[in-house]
Amino acid sequence: MNYCSHCGSSVRLAVPEGDNRPRHICDNCHTIHYLNPKVVAGCLPVYGDKVLLCRRAIEPRKGLWTLPAGFMENGESTEQGALRETREEALAEVELISLYTVTSILHVNQVQMLYLARMPQPDFGAGEETLEAALFSETEIPWDELAFETISNALRFYFEDRKQDQFPLRHVEIGANR
Repeated sequence: MNYCSHCGSSVRLAVPEGDNRPRHICDNCHTIHYLNPKVVAGCLPVYGDKVLLCRRAIEPRKGLWTLPAGFMENGESTEQGALRETREEALAEVELISLYTVTSILHVNQVQMLYLARMPQPDFGAGEETLEAALFSETEIPWDELAFETISNALRFYFEDRKQDQFPLRHVEIGANR
């Protein structure tokens, strides 16, 4: 950050009084700019014994498979964000079951929250950010073509947990040294 988003003046990086880490500070209007992680919300949609995946039409990782998920918008809950992203990317309506994975992705300052979701109907398609969408059984998952480690983790958890029919909330941390 070079300029204050409030007044346009130059900012400096320093530890504000009473704080313990460097922040961008504007000496003109005295605004302290806090940069915090972005939240990604999405779903692991299930229909029968299959999961719904989307092939990405945008970077990063264009052409690879992912679960429907994306950055939350201001004014929406994580549940609303997950449902919206599923409608936008997979043209699918789902029913949320429970929060399933929470992943701290330290190297990109993100937190991903995926909900386990049920698809009442096998109705889906490719939204603007999706090349194609498809249902996959466990043996059909294109493991070598998954876009992100978080997606691979969530799918592995799901197929493991499905054997016991218990889906505990999973907390995962992906390190900063990437």
